[in-house]
Amino acid sequence: MEERLKKQLAFALEIDKEKNIFRQTHLSGHGRNENDAEHAWHMAIMAYLLREYANEEVDIARVMLMCLIHDIVEIEAGDTYAYDTEGKKSQKAREDAAKEKLYSLLPEDQKQELTALFDEFEEYQTAEAKFAHAMDNLQPLLLNHSNNGGDWKEHQVSAKQVYGRQTKTKLGSEKLFEVTDKIIQEHIQRGNLRE
Repeated sequence: MEERLKKQLAFALEIDKEKNIFRQTHLSGHGRNENDAEHAWHMAIMAYLLREYANEEVDIARVMLMCLIHDIVEIEAGDTYAYDTEGKKSQKAREDAAKEKLYSLLPEDQKQELTALFDEFEEYQTAEAKFAHAMDNLQPLLLNHSNNGGDWKEHQVSAKQVYGRQTKTKLGSEKLFEVTDKIIQEHIQRGNLRE
């Protein structure tokens, strides 16, 4: 087998491990914890469906690819819960090391392409990165909403913490932030989010 194809297939097999990285978020209907691959797939489909609500015109294929690859690094770095202040301190260093290790399995041109896409997502500057991040924020919020705020209650998350994460949704989609705000307010009223 030629070296290029060998590397591509090795990477394809390696990223299967993303299915074993479980998140704090539960599937809708009070299901089990979702895994990173499910989260990425769900975000990518949501991005396609909700693209008309992006603040700016976006290259939707680029957004979807960002959604699909953004958590591959967690195969090595592990999942960092959105509201884990201690874990956040080392997250970038862990993910940078993981990015180098995992994307180095690919042929050099594809390593550079996916690394640049991952970095674009992390830097939060382009319209595509902002909209992809809006999906990364909205997707677990919708699941948590469907489960009566169960993950927020379990982790004793405050409304301030959720707003701290969700206000960046506005950068990608003002309209989807309006929906987010209504959901947060509803859960404050229900007592699922402490003030």
